[in-house]
Amino acid sequence: MTKTKVTKDEDVSVEQKLIALYTLQQIDSQVDKIKIIRGELPLEVEDLEDEIAGLDTRIKNFHQEEEELKNSIVEQKGVIKDSEGLISKYKEQQMNVRNNREYDSLSKELEFQELEIEHAEKKINEVNYKIELLNSEVLASTDKLKEKKIDLEEKNKELDDIVKETVIEEQKLIDKSAENEKLIEDRLLTAYKRIRTSARNGLAVVQIERDACGGCFNKIPPQHQLDIRVHKKIIVCDYCGRILVDNEVAEIVSNNME
Repeated sequence: MTKTKVTKDEDVSVEQKLIALYTLQQIDSQVDKIKIIRGELPLEVEDLEDEIAGLDTRIKNFHQEEEELKNSIVEQKGVIKDSEGLISKYKEQQMNVRNNREYDSLSKELEFQELEIEHAEKKINEVNYKIELLNSEVLASTDKLKEKKIDLEEKNKELDDIVKETVIEEQKLIDKSAENEKLIEDRLLTAYKRIRTSARNGLAVVQIERDACGGCFNKIPPQHQLDIRVHKKIIVCDYCGRILVDNEVAEIVSNNME
């Protein structure tokens, strides 16, 4: 079938306008499909990058916490060393006491320092246990980080392959869409873009299917269907506002695009 030519002249028929609009819709829908094909992958890549950054931060925090715990062990060992020094000192003093009161006082000091050592050793054991748990967390997070980095590398490769496969086709369609826009008067083009932006799946121009709107699937009154078939004026769906075309326009566009 010979392709129907359309221009922006005022004498362009309604049928030609509908053909131009439906053609533009088919081209833009093909671009949408390409974007959908690779649309999820960038999100998956972004999620993996965020997860990797989170794991990196988590591991760094673990190491920082481990350093703080190790510093607390050093402090407790310092407490033990000081207490041991005092114990030696008090025991030596006990050898030279002059009465029971001084002896009892030194005994209490010795008992206190022994409790300090016991308390410090208990703290050291608790901290060592926490460090063991942290090390387990670090190992688990490190293994998970390695897995996520491998996943990211694979997803990036997959995305690159898809982009290489589709970028040329997409650009051809975008150029074709821009060329087709030149055939449509500004008023209709503005309406098309407005409807397309707000409509589900980017469909602004739809075919009648089983006596219903191909966009919202609401029934179209018989008189409206007749008006659509005679191509005397542009008809929009009363429910969703999409521009409606009949089978004849759809077939013409389909044949023109082959």
